[in-house]
Amino acid sequence: MARASLNKGLLNKATLNRRALITGRVLTADRVVAPPGCEIASIIVQARPERLDQLEAEIAALPGCEIHGRDPRGKLVVVTEAPDAGSLGTLLNTIQSLPNVYSAALVFHAIETA
Repeated sequence: MARASLNKGLLNKATLNRRALITGRVLTADRVVAPPGCEIASIIVQARPERLDQLEAEIAALPGCEIHGRDPRGKLVVVTEAPDAGSLGTLLNTIQSLPNVYSAALVFHAIETA
């Protein structure tokens, strides 16, 4: 009898699955709840050194992006803020697809809670 009530109690608790855990969402019996706050990330961009000024202006014009550091050999440190992980991934893909970008790599990621 005690075992049956224990199993019933476990079924009533919130369940987690891999997708909810990876995307930062928690599945409950009622609904999916996204965590408050935003995603903060740093991206290292390697680009053509002679086009660095133009690229810096293009990245700074993207929403939520700031240039935090610069190396004249063609490297930029971009700090960005996005509302969710999907937006952050889209932003990283956008930077990677800019002309004169050799690579863009996510080097830091955190979720800031309100």
